[in-house]
Amino acid sequence: MEYLNEWVYGTPPAVFAALLGGFGLLLGSFLNVVIVRLPEMMSREEERFVLEASGQAISDDLAGTYNLLKPASQCPQCQAPVRWWMNIPLLSFALLKARCASCAAPISWQYPLVELLAALAGAAAALHFGVGAKALAAAVLLWALLTLTVIDLRTQLLPDVITLPLLWLGLLVNLSGFGFISMYGAVWGAVAGYLSLWTIYQVFKLLTGKEGMGFGDFKLFAALGAWLGFKLLFPILLFASVTGAVLGILMLSSKKLSTAQAIAFGPYLAAGGVLALFYGQTMVDWYFGLMRVV
Repeated sequence: MEYLNEWVYGTPPAVFAALLGGFGLLLGSFLNVVIVRLPEMMSREEERFVLEASGQAISDDLAGTYNLLKPASQCPQCQAPVRWWMNIPLLSFALLKARCASCAAPISWQYPLVELLAALAGAAAALHFGVGAKALAAAVLLWALLTLTVIDLRTQLLPDVITLPLLWLGLLVNLSGFGFISMYGAVWGAVAGYLSLWTIYQVFKLLTGKEGMGFGDFKLFAALGAWLGFKLLFPILLFASVTGAVLGILMLSSKKLSTAQAIAFGPYLAAGGVLALFYGQTMVDWYFGLMRVV
């Protein structure tokens, strides 16, 4: 362990940023698998449960193995297998000219975008927090928020299998001593994060009879509280609410969104969390300054 510490902390900052960014680039390819497959895995599990509870037969397709590793990746249009050389982050997308090599069906821009953002997240964490465990922890948080954001945009889901471990990991990181706040602040941040959105949800439902947000939002906000503390929750929520409202109004006015459609709130919470991670004290000063003006 001593040799490992000497190697890590002896790494030049630029090299450490390049290494963490490079790892993020490679990880981005796996994050795309999680983004695409995890909601499908959840849907299949729910469908199997319903069929089993009602005594109906489960189809062979539904009973087959489907997880993050199996079956092997294939084109959704022609089912041609994705070879290793077609899966090189960013490079393969460019070489294939955003088309399937077998049927020329377009490849979603999600794949290179997630890979690029994962790389930038790793490099940014290293450059901002310096060489060491704190940068690694920040990178993990950023990669998780990126994954949740894209899943929520695609499916309006924030899976428990990501949000709940993220919450506990935030508490453990801050308990370890190389985190971002005290353990006291982390615990109360998690509690306040969940209860604040849960309360808003209940009041909104009582007044309108409608559900204004999903339970996944509560858990994501609790996770942000566990990582970043109680004080940053209110600036994050204000940023997410204002940004979501402005973009929602713009989409409604341009007819890209109807009043009957729900808007995923997770991406705005995640964006606020990213800003808080890098500019937390600035957001706190801004928020309390705004409160004094109001």
